[in-house]
Amino acid sequence: MEIIKYPNPDEWNKLIKRPALDVSSLFGTVQKVLDEVHTQGDEAVKKYGEQFDKVKISDLLVSETEINEAETLVNAELKEAILIAKNNIEKFHEAQKFNGNRIETTTGVTCWQKAVAIEKVGLYIPGGSAPLFSTVLMLAIPAKIAGCKEIVLCSPPNKEGKLHPAILYAAKIADVSIIAKVGGIQAIAAMAYGTESVPKVYKIFGPGNQYVTAAKQLVSLKEVAIDMPAGPSEVEVIADKNANPEFIAADFLSQAEHGPDSQAILVTTSEEIVEPVVKAVQEQLEKLPRKEITEKALLHSRIIVLKDDAEVIRFTNQYAPEHLIIQTNNYDFIADQITNAGSVFMGAYTPESAGDYASGTNHTLPTNGYARSYSGVNLDSFIKKITFQEITKEGIRNLGNTIEVMAAGEQLDAHRNAVTIRLSSL
Repeated sequence: MEIIKYPNPDEWNKLIKRPALDVSSLFGTVQKVLDEVHTQGDEAVKKYGEQFDKVKISDLLVSETEINEAETLVNAELKEAILIAKNNIEKFHEAQKFNGNRIETTTGVTCWQKAVAIEKVGLYIPGGSAPLFSTVLMLAIPAKIAGCKEIVLCSPPNKEGKLHPAILYAAKIADVSIIAKVGGIQAIAAMAYGTESVPKVYKIFGPGNQYVTAAKQLVSLKEVAIDMPAGPSEVEVIADKNANPEFIAADFLSQAEHGPDSQAILVTTSEEIVEPVVKAVQEQLEKLPRKEITEKALLHSRIIVLKDDAEVIRFTNQYAPEHLIIQTNNYDFIADQITNAGSVFMGAYTPESAGDYASGTNHTLPTNGYARSYSGVNLDSFIKKITFQEITKEGIRNLGNTIEVMAAGEQLDAHRNAVTIRLSSL
C-alpha cells in the first residue's frame, strides 16, 4: 500500500487512476458469443455455459420446485436479515416516486410529465466467489415498485447446475418473474436478444466481471439500454486525527476484498494517523478468508496526506469515488461540499457495508470516475418519463406567433404552417 504525503495538485490526476482494465481488448471474443446467442438462442447459451461454467444444463429456467427447495436451505437468521434489508430498501425507494405536476406555461398551454415503468428489465447477478443475493434486492425491489411488468434474472449456476439458495430466496421475496441459470456473456446476450427460454428485455442492470462489462457495453450500442458503465469496486475514506484507525482499516478491507482490481484510498490531513491505520490493516488482513484477493487490491490502494480540508474536498471531487466514507469531526461540512460521489457514508458509525446490504440506499453505483456524470441505480432507473401538452384555442392564439417566428427562423415552413392553418381557422 503506497503512502503519499503532500502531493502537488499537478500530481493528482496520476493518483486518481484506477487499476481498471480496458475491456475493449475483449470485444472480439465477446462479440463472437453475442452473435452466436443471437442466431442460435438456447443452443448457444447451453454450449457456452458448458464451456465457461463447466456445467451442462438441460433446462435453463429455474423451476418452482427448485425455488421452494432453496428456501428450505436458507437458515432462519439469514432469512430474517434479508427481510429486514428488503423492508428498508422498499421504504427508501418508495419515497422516490415521481409526482408530475401540470404546469400552465402560457395561458391556455398546459404541460406535464407521466412516469411509466420500463416494461421488461433484466438483472445480472454474479454467483461465483461471492453470490450477491443482496444485489437481487437492490435491483428487483425498485423494479417492482416502479411497476416493471417482467423482471428477468440471470445468474451463473454452480457445478451441480444450481443457483445459490439465498439468490433464489431473495428473488422469490422480491417477486422476480423469470430466473435463468445462465452466466457471463451468454446471459447478457440472452437478455439483449431473447432466446427460446429467456425473454428479450429493454434494459439490463447489474455488476459482473470484465467479460460481462464488455458484453453490456456492446449490446448497449443498438439492442438494449444498460444501467451504467461498470468497473471494479472502490472506496475513499476521509479521516482526521480523531478517526478510529480500526474503523478505517475495516472499511479499507471491506472494499479491497471484492476483487484484485478493487481500490481503497485514505485521504487525510493527519500524518499521525497513517501508521496506526497501516498497522490495523495488516492485523485485520491476516484474519480474512479472502486474504489473497485482498492483498492484490491493496497493491494499488494508497494513503494520501493533504495539507487541509480544502485540498481534501478538491481531491475527492476530482477522484469521484463510488463509495465515500467521511470520518471527521466536521463530516457534515465536508459532505456538503462533495459534488462527485456515488454514495456518501457520514460519521464514524456508518460503514460502507451498511449501504451494501441493509440501510436502504442502493449499492449499484458508478465506478471509475463515472460519479462525475452518473447517479447510482434508483427508482428513476426503471422509469421513462413521457411529456404531454394540451393547447386550447386561447393557448394557440397566445403562443402561435412565437412558434411561427421560430419556425420561419429555422426555415422550416411546414412547421410554421401547422400553426398558421390553426390560427386561420379561429
